[in-house]
Amino acid sequence: MPPDVIPAQPAPAAAAQPRVLVADDSKAQRHVLSMSLRRWGYAVTEAASGVEALAICADHDFDFVLSDWVMPGLSGPDFCRQFRALSRDGYSYFILLTSKSDKTEVADGLDAGADDFLSKPIAPDELRARMRAGERILGMQRELVEKNRLVRSTLDKLQAIYDSLDRDLIEARKVQQALLRERHRDFGRGAASALLRPSGHVGGDLVGWFALSARKVALYAVDVSGHGVASAMMTARLAGMLSGASPDQNVALSRGADGRIEAWPPELVAFRLNRTMVDDLKVDQYFTLAYAEVDLDTVRFGLVQAGHPHPSILRADGRVEFVGNGGLPIGLIPGATFDRVEGQLLPGDRLFLVSDGVTECPDPAGHDLGEAGLARILQHNAALDSTALLEAMVWDLVEFAGTADFRDDVSGVLFDYRGAG
Repeated sequence: MPPDVIPAQPAPAAAAQPRVLVADDSKAQRHVLSMSLRRWGYAVTEAASGVEALAICADHDFDFVLSDWVMPGLSGPDFCRQFRALSRDGYSYFILLTSKSDKTEVADGLDAGADDFLSKPIAPDELRARMRAGERILGMQRELVEKNRLVRSTLDKLQAIYDSLDRDLIEARKVQQALLRERHRDFGRGAASALLRPSGHVGGDLVGWFALSARKVALYAVDVSGHGVASAMMTARLAGMLSGASPDQNVALSRGADGRIEAWPPELVAFRLNRTMVDDLKVDQYFTLAYAEVDLDTVRFGLVQAGHPHPSILRADGRVEFVGNGGLPIGLIPGATFDRVEGQLLPGDRLFLVSDGVTECPDPAGHDLGEAGLARILQHNAALDSTALLEAMVWDLVEFAGTADFRDDVSGVLFDYRGAG
């Protein structure tokens, strides 16, 4: 090919001609309208009656329909009404051609579904202006349909993502529930029972226990700030730090020079956890903690309360006592120290470490249950064994809140001292 010859470029695809149906029993009128419309670039189909026009519309789509008002068999308004009832994908702009000028009759035509009117005799300039106005409306309608399609497509994709996340969260809930390997443990002289009910798929609460020695038991209740996956991941990490199955990784235990496992006192357990959160993990999270060690021989206990609700003791005679000195949450202040509180359990007494999802559970008026409400629930169910008491407490909370959809995780660990026998 010579260098000065430019190869031919393919012509751009021509825009589709707008399709128009002209329905009029006057052949001359149809011819005049069709000739003007074709000259302006429209693809025109003619029908000699409303009945014929309706039959054509049942098989073909049109962008515009121009219909005479008075036609044999089926008037223009009746044709328009039945045309609108057809099952069609797109929208057609319907113009009634009429010599009528009575406002009532015009209103009847609009009620039938017409978009516009043209008075006979038809002025070409006015017809062309009305057609262009109709094209603008159809263009906006097509744009709206396309945007709706994109919205539906996006919503379908979001729904697929949501369904995938929902399945993942359900599996994450199973994993988190598995962190609490048992809901009840018998230690001979005493027993521990646990409650863990996340408010969503996954939560930030963690409760449990582990043996410190042959005669000492540790109990803990944790509430990580926030909700959702990040909080659940932190609870999983803390579960490893407070696991009786891995003494060498347990922050409450250490191995002495002779190889024996020794236990850190509660105030140092809280201190070590705080140091780990601030210095090692360096996350933007914190958690509250109630941690207690119980001597199964003397049945004395020592505990720390780090931002967690006050632990309570349900005495055998039905009295409820709250213990603890408050304290800072874990992970907020570098070098924070924590106070140890000691107490004594007697046969039939129960020590309860509970989350704020219980004490701060609101009623329909917005009033929290509080310590007084918790005491009432414990006293009301004092005759039940510990596992049944925890289950009954949940039902009492549902009755108090007026809903089973709690706004916060509900958790706790209950230690029941039976006595030397």
